[in-house]
Amino acid sequence: MISKDVVKTCVEEWLQGNDYFLVDVQMDGSDRIVIEIDHADGVWIEDCAALSRYLQEKLGEELGDYELEVGSAGIGQPFKVEQQYVSHIGDEVEVLQQDGVKLKGVLKAVEGRQFTVTVQEKQHVEGKKRPVLVAVDKTYSMDEVKSVKYLLAFK
Repeated sequence: MISKDVVKTCVEEWLQGNDYFLVDVQMDGSDRIVIEIDHADGVWIEDCAALSRYLQEKLGEELGDYELEVGSAGIGQPFKVEQQYVSHIGDEVEVLQQDGVKLKGVLKAVEGRQFTVTVQEKQHVEGKKRPVLVAVDKTYSMDEVKSVKYLLAFK
């Protein structure tokens, strides 16, 4: 039986020198290995196929009867690793806070495990009768939110 660490090590070897990064390796009891990779400019099917071939050559017999699936992390799926946050700086994201409140805003910055999102909030401004929308920066720890995901915009 092949271990998850062996698969991760092989994937990371292939990723060296590429602009891709590893998002996740999943192995379940049904003899299936699912590898998710990502790239700032999107994932190409040819690269998924190349990684799959590399793993089959590198691991050979160890793969045995495992079903191997290599693909993109999936647009609209919650971020799993820091590099996904970095790749989406300047994009609109949805933050699901621990209390269940969802905020939409633009991912402004990422520093370590902290990220900042600029959201529009209604605030009372002196001299105005009604509340106006004001850009407010909110900073979170990646560990303090339930999820963050990229919002695909159709224009």
